[in-house]
Amino acid sequence: MFQAATINSANKAEFYRELCQQLKGLLHGETDTIANAANTSALMFEMMPDLNWAGFYFLKSEKELVLGPFQGKAACVRIAVGRGVCGTAVEKGTSILVEDVHAFPGHIACDAASRSELVVPLHHNGKILGVIDLDSPTASRFDAKDKAGVEALARIFIEASY
Repeated sequence: MFQAATINSANKAEFYRELCQQLKGLLHGETDTIANAANTSALMFEMMPDLNWAGFYFLKSEKELVLGPFQGKAACVRIAVGRGVCGTAVEKGTSILVEDVHAFPGHIACDAASRSELVVPLHHNGKILGVIDLDSPTASRFDAKDKAGVEALARIFIEASY
C-alpha cells in the first residue's frame, strides 16, 4: 500500500525531486492511463500546497479536450483546442503559467475562486495527449520552479502510462 510521505522542504527544487520519487513509487508497475491519472492528480492535490484543483484533460480529437481524473470542485467537461489556458497550451504545445487568470484573454472559469493556473501538456512520441491542469485560489501561486517540477511529474506519468 502506498502512503504519501510529508515533504519537509522549503526549497522547491528539492520538493519536486521528492514528489517525483513518490509519484514513481505510486505508479510503479501500473500502466492504466486512467488509474495513473487518478493517482497522479490525488498525489498532487494532497502534497502541493495552495491548490483548489488538480487534474487532467485528455485530447479526444484534434479539436477538443475532455475532462479526465481530478481533485477539486466539479469542472468544465469539454474545452476546445485554442480556448482557455488548457486549450491554448495544447495549441501552442507548451506549458503556460498564468499569474492572474482574470488577465488571461478567454480564461474559462470553472471555479470562481481560482486566481492562478499552471497547465502542462502531456507529450508522447511527438504528439500531445492532453494536459495537467493546476489551479490555485492565490494569485501568482506558480513560478518557473513549479513549471519545471510539474513538467517532470508529467514525464513520469507519460512513462508509466504509455
